[in-house]
Amino acid sequence: MKQSTTAGRIDGTSPVRADGGGDRNVVGGSDVELLGRVARGDQQAFAALYDRHCRSVYGLVLRLVRDPAHADEVTQEVFVQAWRIAARYDPARGTPGTWLRTLAHRRAVDRVRSEQAARDRDRRASAVNGTVVVVDPVADDVELAAEYAAVRSALAALTDLQREAVTLAYFGGHTYRRVAELLGVPTPTAKSRIRDGLVRLRDTLERSSRTLA
Repeated sequence: MKQSTTAGRIDGTSPVRADGGGDRNVVGGSDVELLGRVARGDQQAFAALYDRHCRSVYGLVLRLVRDPAHADEVTQEVFVQAWRIAARYDPARGTPGTWLRTLAHRRAVDRVRSEQAARDRDRRASAVNGTVVVVDPVADDVELAAEYAAVRSALAALTDLQREAVTLAYFGGHTYRRVAELLGVPTPTAKSRIRDGLVRLRDTLERSSRTLA
């Protein structure tokens, strides 16, 4: 992931000027302030926002797509999308970091579905043509598709607060303390939301497993 390239050409026109093109103090602004400036086309604010969140977004995406190249592509797509729709961000629905990771989760899931569909099409075509399908180690990931679908369905059954906390902890790889900081709540509250969410997630997945059986 190359911050200068992404931040510099995110609008598809020209790179960030050498002087930053704006307030030199923008890097010290809050995430909400940065996102507000991004919505107004401030490339320096976008670069600062990217620097703060690119690693957590990439980490979340990689856990889902399981391929560094795809994860890098999806991460860039997430920030391009964030640049384009920054004005739609609603602080009442969560922090900018949570908003970015929500965008990342959706795009990563879309990429997993797309890759699975492509492999399925290749297999069907091979079957029709009577050719032998060569097994690729990456194809093993297809077996995880049902699990991904089950987890997504189970996550949808959680409350908004539980889902946000579990997503940050499980998919984002954050500690209890970091989750609490991102959500702006005490650490015990974050622990409670994660614990309750995981219990509910486990129960939902167990019921789903019994139904499939």
